[in-house]
Amino acid sequence: MKIVPDTSAVIDGRVSERVESGEDAGPILVPEAVVGELESQANDGLDTGWEGLEELQRLAVLADDGAVDVRYVGRRTKPSEATGAHEGDIDAVIRDVAEEEEATLLTSDVVQSEVAKAKGLDVEYVEPRVRGSGELVIEEFFDEQTMSVHLKTGTKPKAKRGAIGEMHYQTIDEEVTDEATMKEWADDIEETARSSSEGFLELSEPGMSIVQFRDYRIAVARPPFADGIEITAVRPIVKTDIEDYEFADELKDRLKERQRGVLISGSPGAGKSTFAQAVAEFLTDADYAVKTMEKPRDLQVGDDITQYTALGGDMAKTADSLLLVRPDYTIYDEVRKTDDFGVFADMRLAGVGMVGVVHATRAIDALQRLVGRVELGMIPQVVDTVVYIEDGRVDTVYDVTTEVKVPEGLTAEDLARPVIQVADFETGKPEYEIYTFNRQVVTVPIGDGDGDGETGVGRLARQEIEREIRSIARGHVDVELKGQNDAVVYVEEDDISYVIGKGGGRISDVEDRLGIDIDVRTHDEKPGRAGGESAAGSGQSGGSGGSGGADDGIVVTPEVTSRHVVVRMDEHVGETVEIRADGEYLFTATVGRGGDIQVSRGSAIADELEQAIDRKQRITVHPA
Repeated sequence: MKIVPDTSAVIDGRVSERVESGEDAGPILVPEAVVGELESQANDGLDTGWEGLEELQRLAVLADDGAVDVRYVGRRTKPSEATGAHEGDIDAVIRDVAEEEEATLLTSDVVQSEVAKAKGLDVEYVEPRVRGSGELVIEEFFDEQTMSVHLKTGTKPKAKRGAIGEMHYQTIDEEVTDEATMKEWADDIEETARSSSEGFLELSEPGMSIVQFRDYRIAVARPPFADGIEITAVRPIVKTDIEDYEFADELKDRLKERQRGVLISGSPGAGKSTFAQAVAEFLTDADYAVKTMEKPRDLQVGDDITQYTALGGDMAKTADSLLLVRPDYTIYDEVRKTDDFGVFADMRLAGVGMVGVVHATRAIDALQRLVGRVELGMIPQVVDTVVYIEDGRVDTVYDVTTEVKVPEGLTAEDLARPVIQVADFETGKPEYEIYTFNRQVVTVPIGDGDGDGETGVGRLARQEIEREIRSIARGHVDVELKGQNDAVVYVEEDDISYVIGKGGGRISDVEDRLGIDIDVRTHDEKPGRAGGESAAGSGQSGGSGGSGGADDGIVVTPEVTSRHVVVRMDEHVGETVEIRADGEYLFTATVGRGGDIQVSRGSAIADELEQAIDRKQRITVHPA
């Protein structure tokens, strides 16, 4: 009986198995389309391709021994057919070969079998080979306090163990893992996930697979994506209830009151996802319809909560689908990129309660990540609660509201504007204000200043005064605050009349814009001035803080275009930063959502920056 095996039968080793068992197995007519598909899979680094080629080599040995007649027939697939393999194009070519040769089609693919029967072909279907052990082969490395296991070719196995907040990265086996063992483990993990009802492949790309098996999330990296086979398995070691956290009653009342926008923030390993799981379970018990958006899916939630991943690799498509499902709350784990924040904001503004998990080293940093990504006035509608987790406990909770008022530390009534107030949830005391000041978005701490006695708004005011005066004066500028609404500006003697302007008009305009009374004096009038040494000789301007010390800043190379001077800061979207030249303060700006700072050419700021570039000064960016 003539046999035409398809790709699945070759990969599973069913052809050589049939020959070795003594069954009627000849001749074997291998379609060239099968060879081409196996070659393509092997080139992509897929084990199935290599396994199929090994089967063809076994058949060649059997043919040399006279056990079977093996011939290659048919044509190679076209590139268009190869790219359409998942749509059945290659399977169709193989069926055509079986029909032309009047042979029996041997397959382990149930769909291929049913289609061939429908077309009137002789078909022999064999059950696909079960791959993998059915268990997690690396589970032996885990104990009750192990959160993650880290394995790599040529290294000793390591793990993170301990209580939340007290994790230690430690060696757990003195024997170095060789490549053969790592390949065996990696293959078994992937095959077990494919075949077991307890697992699935979350991601499968050449060089990287992400597996979810029971409550383990396992990342398997291979060359050339990684420099060796690496397996990282993570498992939650704690499942909590919202009652286990501080402010539990208050948070429950807040979440039940109405759908809200919540950011759960903290450092890696702090317990953010564990708290998010507790919130999800509480909301479900409170009769809310709860869904999750995760990539990969690893929150440990009950069966009542459906876990969604990126639809077609795009969370925006997932969000569109969820809006049709109409959940009351959605847990978004994790919100990292600009697109993630956009999806989060769109769903929240559509009326869905949103709980996002965000990496941040301070509670206020989580909120600042929205700046530049969401319209400033919309932030309290998108996020009204920030929960900061540290060492597995609720450390800080912020209440976020908006109010039209004069910012704290300013008094002029005409300075009233929309201000986002960030208040301590427990005490109700405002801790930060976020608002637009002189065309820039700023985050100002409320309360006492730091060690030098300067408050946040005072520092901001000093920087803005200096920026305004530097756009007018030609020489060195120093600024000294005398109170919340008074300042003294020291300039070169030749600049006095120019800064003040005719009849005091120019300095009055600056005072009106900033809401601060400014007294203009020469450097010679500055108290404590050393005789004969100019203020400019210090190498610092007021507010720059110099270039030395612990913060040397990020060195950048501004790009000068026909209309703008552009500073690229792709990794700092939404952050407020200072630009300095050789350590001397130039201006403060917020990095836009495109990842850059654009200064219009022709402005005083752009002129200063271009002069610094022409002088080949070192341009640096510092956190504001």
